Amino acid sequence: MNNRLGFIGIIIHDREQSAEAVNHILHQHAKMFVGRMGIPYKEKNIGVITLIVDATTDEIGALTGRLGEIKGVSVKSALVKVA
Repeated sequence: MNNRLGFIGIIIHDREQSAEAVNHILHQHAKMFVGRMGIPYKEKNIGVITLIVDATTDEIGALTGRLGEIKGVSVKSALVKVA
């Protein structure tokens, strides 16, 4: 299966409740990350994480699916084929 290049946007709506679970899952999938940026929005207790990924659609789907199961976490992704 061919790899895709893309990004995943993660919003953690309650950092105190969900951040540890998100980071645990991200650590397990770290091999697919080209880059990661995390910004805490302290005034609203929200965390924003952007991942640049290079992986198969199955691997990306497994990651986004696990993240999406966490209460208080929203996940969106966009992918393109890489020649």
